[in-house]
Amino acid sequence: MCDFLMLSSPIITGEIKMKPSVSLYADYQNVHLSEYLGILLLAFAKSIGRLIDAKVYYNSLCPNQAFVMDNLKIPGVKGFNVPCSLKNSADNQLIADCIKDAHTFSPDIVILVSGDGDFAYLVSNLQKLGIKVIIFALRGNVKQKMIELADEFHFIDELADLVGKKTQPQIDTTLSIIGYNEAIECLLEAIKTAPTKGQLTRFPIIDKLMRQLFSQYQGAKSIRTPDGKTFSKFSKFVKAAAKDGKVRIDEQQVFLIEQYKAAA
Repeated sequence: MCDFLMLSSPIITGEIKMKPSVSLYADYQNVHLSEYLGILLLAFAKSIGRLIDAKVYYNSLCPNQAFVMDNLKIPGVKGFNVPCSLKNSADNQLIADCIKDAHTFSPDIVILVSGDGDFAYLVSNLQKLGIKVIIFALRGNVKQKMIELADEFHFIDELADLVGKKTQPQIDTTLSIIGYNEAIECLLEAIKTAPTKGQLTRFPIIDKLMRQLFSQYQGAKSIRTPDGKTFSKFSKFVKAAAKDGKVRIDEQQVFLIEQYKAAA
């Protein structure tokens, strides 16, 4: 009878703890993500676990959502366009995908970016599966029941503090470029805001106002068009916007199209 050969090997005690898996789902209609916020969200997700997926849902039929993925060119973020005229079509797709992923990949944590009360059922179902739900929402656009249901709740403007100073320098470097369409949105809003502050709409004033109003524009050193062209000077960006019919220029001031027509 042969004896079994016992190989000597060190005895390992304790368990190797893996980082919790994290999936992120964002409802663009409820929270208009910028490139800046998108990068912060990824940084937050990676700081609490192992990010396995990040998805943003939008409906390109809505005027303010037509250029979502031009504004969110962030590695690791997937855009899901739901071009449907039915109400809540993008929301319904998010819910369906999230439930499917919960059963397929079984993430430990789901980050939901929306304060829409229509997602309350989704949150409850995820929690029944043992999944922790962290919700980010926009101030003034969140249902109380979403705050109460969440295992952890934050307002979206708290992201920078949550991510912490450790990763902030890297984030600032990544955001040296802002997308053209996102910059256009900032430009139009700044032009609207200037008269309410008793200011003219001259180029330097609008540029300064855009940096004051929009964190995603504040750190940008250049503006990038979808085809890769960049504007290193603000005046060149405004002239391109005028050429595209977004604004009008008159005596070094920039106007909204409707404002210019009314004044003519």
